[in-house]
Amino acid sequence: MAQVPQRFFDALAVRTWCGLSLRALGRAREEIDAINVYPVADGDTGTNLYLTVESAAAAVEAVFAAHEVDEVLRDTSRARGHTADGPSLADAVGAMAHGALIGARGNSGTILAQLLRGMTEVLAARSDSDHTGGPGLRLALRHAAASARQAVAHPVEGTVLTVASAAADAADGAGGDCAEVARAAYEGARAALAATPGQLAVLERAGVVDAGGHGLVTVLAALVETFTGRAPAPVAAPHARVDRAVEGECATEGRCAAEEGDESGPAFEVIYLLEAEDAAVARLRQRLDTLGDSLVVVGGDGLWNVHVHVDDAGAAVEAGVEAGRPYRIRITHFGHGDAHTTKAERPPRERAQRAVVAVVPGEGLAALYAEAGATTLLARPGEPPASGELVQAVRRAHAREVVLLPNDAELRHTAAAAAEQARTEGVRVALIPTRSAVQGIAALAVHESERRFDEDVVAMTSAAGATRHAEVTVAERQSWTTAGICQAGDVLGLIDGDVAVIGADVSQVAATVLDRMLSAGGELVTLVLGDEAPESVADHLEARVREAYLAVDTVVYRGGRQGALLLVGVE
Repeated sequence: MAQVPQRFFDALAVRTWCGLSLRALGRAREEIDAINVYPVADGDTGTNLYLTVESAAAAVEAVFAAHEVDEVLRDTSRARGHTADGPSLADAVGAMAHGALIGARGNSGTILAQLLRGMTEVLAARSDSDHTGGPGLRLALRHAAASARQAVAHPVEGTVLTVASAAADAADGAGGDCAEVARAAYEGARAALAATPGQLAVLERAGVVDAGGHGLVTVLAALVETFTGRAPAPVAAPHARVDRAVEGECATEGRCAAEEGDESGPAFEVIYLLEAEDAAVARLRQRLDTLGDSLVVVGGDGLWNVHVHVDDAGAAVEAGVEAGRPYRIRITHFGHGDAHTTKAERPPRERAQRAVVAVVPGEGLAALYAEAGATTLLARPGEPPASGELVQAVRRAHAREVVLLPNDAELRHTAAAAAEQARTEGVRVALIPTRSAVQGIAALAVHESERRFDEDVVAMTSAAGATRHAEVTVAERQSWTTAGICQAGDVLGLIDGDVAVIGADVSQVAATVLDRMLSAGGELVTLVLGDEAPESVADHLEARVREAYLAVDTVVYRGGRQGALLLVGVE
């Protein structure tokens, strides 16, 4: 079915482009993974690009949803059938760039995030209009290519950087509207992609084109479809499946390990988000460049995404601590079968029979779940994990049977998609629709891996379902709720997902929530305190339970940076 073309590059075009890019990368993901030999032959470039764009697309959708809510709040008397004009171009591209930055995965995903940020810096600056035409798009593509090169410590030709530069060059020579510019950029990128094996020896030996470049061409094809309504012809370039015998030949910075007699490279990939000033980031680049390779630092305005391959992962993280505040730290060991494995091969690790995979909102809960034997995926406030991240967590669990705890009602469909994908890989997955981390705690408490899988799932589902959940949080904006209109800064008490209490004092709201929950009975109260909750809240609630509710026990955990001030569970 043909896509309705967009005439200009405006907020709706940004939304359309993100959606089409995500769909196209979803189709091409496995093919791109299969040709991934540079800078590390770890077979995940397609997946990383998909996750990066998924985060960008989700951020754009959130801006559109928030704008619709704001329009209703600003004018509740508008006539039925009137629709909002939508967010501005600056809002949409800003969300796209921010979403890509916080969701960037791997070397190519990080570079793609910087390409999108480079476009945003041009498009958002055109404050005189909520749309741009061909000239604006040409400038955006040129600035994107330049900024991506600046973000890479040691640019190498024959990579996604080469493809991005070729796209910008071709766009510079195109006249006309956005459709003509996008088509020229795509054709230039496709030609450059086909030439990458002649620029990197490791690609030529493997008989493949650059995987990151292939992904960028896929994204540019979606840009063409955005403005023409039809996807261009598929990429016609060599992309044979990689022979495992050549996977050990690739090294970083344009060198081949086999050529230099070095059978190994850095052992870890380290990625983290970093809140830091520009001067501190400049020093961090220099420090990390001495520690490893494949260094890419993207971002700005106080928020950065750092990617590097090192042998000393701790030193890379410590360098981030010295520069600012690193978080969402991901450390991946290049294990058996990838580019950093020596010829002395290790036997594959035996699969466990059963595992529990859980999404958790804070470091404290992550530690608690891990102590109970679960494989955890940390979800930062406002940054829900993508389906691909859940699939990767299931793979990390390395079990024949997996119980999946999403611990968030908003993750139901994402978790279902991840479970379906894992099943196609031969894993038996049961999804328990936990809506809060306290329900997950209850489910994990009755988990017994020695039971039959179905019996274990039934017991865990029953325990989760018998646990009422609540949270105390702070309103970020004015909004309609089931308890009335709240203002930014109000303390909200939510019971089973609905706002039940609006107040000004955290302890009072928490006590009211707890009383309402215990009015229906209960034997155990679970309290999970966030880092920003007042220290006195837990003591106040424990005392209230002791005094007013006989035979009810209370357990308190520290959740860390979990978003909500307090999570409450009543069993």
